[in-house]
Amino acid sequence: MTRTCLASMVVAGAAGAMLLPSPAPCQTEAAAAPRTAWGAPDLRGIWDFRTITPLERPREMAGKEVLTESEAEAFEERAAQRRAEADTLAIPERCVGSPNFVDCVGSYNQLWFDRGTEVLQDRRSSLIVDPPDGRIPDLTPAARERADAVAAIRRRPPRGPEDRRVGARCIVGFNSGPPMSPSAYNNNMQLFQTRDYVAILNEMVHDVRIIPLDGREHLPAHIRQWMGVSRGRWEGDMLVVDTRNLTDQTMFKGSGGNMRVIERFRRLDANTLLYEYTINDPESFVRPWTAVFPMRLTEGPIYEYACHEGNYSMFNLLSGARAEEKAAKQSSAPP
Repeated sequence: MTRTCLASMVVAGAAGAMLLPSPAPCQTEAAAAPRTAWGAPDLRGIWDFRTITPLERPREMAGKEVLTESEAEAFEERAAQRRAEADTLAIPERCVGSPNFVDCVGSYNQLWFDRGTEVLQDRRSSLIVDPPDGRIPDLTPAARERADAVAAIRRRPPRGPEDRRVGARCIVGFNSGPPMSPSAYNNNMQLFQTRDYVAILNEMVHDVRIIPLDGREHLPAHIRQWMGVSRGRWEGDMLVVDTRNLTDQTMFKGSGGNMRVIERFRRLDANTLLYEYTINDPESFVRPWTAVFPMRLTEGPIYEYACHEGNYSMFNLLSGARAEEKAAKQSSAPP
């Protein structure tokens, strides 16, 4: 697809009829989007959603919704340079002996990362299309207080598994959602489809959402699940998935347990699935916000990401906490 073909389809799929500028006239017609034997848009396949376009528009790009071709090339070159330099950087002095090892020096070398190498084809400066500034809206006072409390826990060694996020504990994936969001690696998902159900398998921590399309009600509000409760419906050729009943531990960019996620999937052509999500959480954000990006069909396969609850990293983290407790008891014991 050309950049403009993709940009014009974003207009069709994004909530609120937002208009995204097109850098150049459309040059070619996209191949027709396939349909299932029963007539629905065919969303099946393994989809790759990696990109180096940031979720939020960088502050130095304020007011610039779309990069010029030369700006996009420069952005990609700088990203490539950072990747090349990442494994040669010296460990900052502040990180020596720090419990925040990941924040200081990183967990892997660059061989293991797979963020992608390119910005979006339409050269947007952020995945977020609403608000127009391309930034996540401000947190509410309650959400800021919650975030500060979590940050305070992260600054000290963990005393128990609850002191680490559910992603670090390998309960749910870091980018699997809902909503799905490009991350450092494993940016693949496989979508299965029948007349009555859609299933989404994420490569990251191999989570699966089974989404009924039969109009059934959501579960009662007191029943909470790690990936929430998803219900799907067709609006023309667009699949809309409404997810509620998340837990207060599966936070996304500052969200809380009452976050509601509306996802939209639209097959643009043989190789492109347009994905959009809207976050609605008035307890956490001062307004709803929306991100849009394409997913590309890939041959796969999806491999198991063997990260499991109770993995070695959690065992080692908690071993350190138990050693500190033992040392404290010994130092305070009477002679």
